[in-house]
Amino acid sequence: YGNTQVTAGNIADGLRGDYEVTLVPVAEATAELVAGADLLVAGAPTHMHGLPSTSSRRMAAQAAAKEGSGLRMAPGARGPEMRDWLKDLGRRDGLAAAFDTRLNGVPAFTGRASRPIAKLLKRHGRRLVAAPESFLVGSQNTLLDGEAARARRWGMLLGAVSKTYLPTPA
Repeated sequence: YGNTQVTAGNIADGLRGDYEVTLVPVAEATAELVAGADLLVAGAPTHMHGLPSTSSRRMAAQAAAKEGSGLRMAPGARGPEMRDWLKDLGRRDGLAAAFDTRLNGVPAFTGRASRPIAKLLKRHGRRLVAAPESFLVGSQNTLLDGEAARARRWGMLLGAVSKTYLPTPA
């Protein structure tokens, strides 16, 4: 419903101090674009305790279509799923980080999409520069107060930490 997109924008803002940032939905993250990235940050909303699936995305669209729901589908929500995108991306060395947006609550009850994203990134040759991170959404389906700023700070941290992994120019 747009919370992941807002969070990604804030993470990108935090990274801009250290990197030239290209922020795109999964559908526009081509293999060529990603191949030139020093750091790949991937995120998704948490659906039914994990990564979105075709059925969970269909259910989200149905919920948004209900009159009076107040929900709106994000512009890139109909693109490929994270799982498929990573599979199609192939194996590549490089640095990465994973995040999710999820309901505020105990992860055992809400689930976390960031952990399976991190696992898939590692399986596809990426080295994680930080533990998977969750950004919290409240009952009104908006990011909790302070989460946007926390996402910006996390982006800054990713930028600083990833610099220690990159080779220094000769």
